[in-house]
Amino acid sequence: MKKSTVRTALKHRVLSLVKLPDFDQALDELSKLPPRRVINTLIASLCTDDEDMKWKAVSAIGFIASNITAKDMESARTIMRRLMWSLNDESGGIGWGAPEAMGEIMACHEGLAKEFAHILLSYIREDGNYIEYQPLQRGVVWGLGRLAQVRPEILREKDATRILCPCLDSSDATVRALAAWAMGLLGVQDGRSELEALLADNAEVHLYRDRHFGVRQVSEMAREALARSADSGTNLTQRSDIP
Repeated sequence: MKKSTVRTALKHRVLSLVKLPDFDQALDELSKLPPRRVINTLIASLCTDDEDMKWKAVSAIGFIASNITAKDMESARTIMRRLMWSLNDESGGIGWGAPEAMGEIMACHEGLAKEFAHILLSYIREDGNYIEYQPLQRGVVWGLGRLAQVRPEILREKDATRILCPCLDSSDATVRALAAWAMGLLGVQDGRSELEALLADNAEVHLYRDRHFGVRQVSEMAREALARSADSGTNLTQRSDIP
């Protein structure tokens, strides 16, 4: 069988698995295939107009890249650099789905998070590698929120809440909502007044979190962030009282 035929068959196999209703089963089956070729197909799928396929590809990339680190950490770093390159103007592309995939990979692997979290943060820093295009900003802030779900301490060490704070004032409602989500997960150290201002923001946004889609109002996300922060502060006070 020709190599091109084998590659095409593998591509179709990967895409068919990603579409399985049982996504855990899909990940299990994907882990049995050649990981680098699986990653190539998944990264190409990030550009699809099919939202369900795009987000499943994001989740699968994190899972497969994390698996790769067990045998070849440098190959996993290469995947991260490939995603970073796609966000570079010199790449000639747009980098659809790249920041989301970066966030998912780092959520799945602590070592990569420690190495690359500052890069993801730099995409919303005006003194860094700031990305002006708002659809990509959404991906960056989603990636930071995803990382904050699993490894908040890594982002806290990098002053992430202060860096995220300007996103609360974005003209894009999805960026505002995702920034509120991420900041709530981190514990609001900066931006409390900005979050409070969003309590009157009733713009509705379509979000993907915890492998599910949902429609939320920006005000709801801000309210949850403030409540989570208040609970976190109470817990910290209680712990500090223990001798």
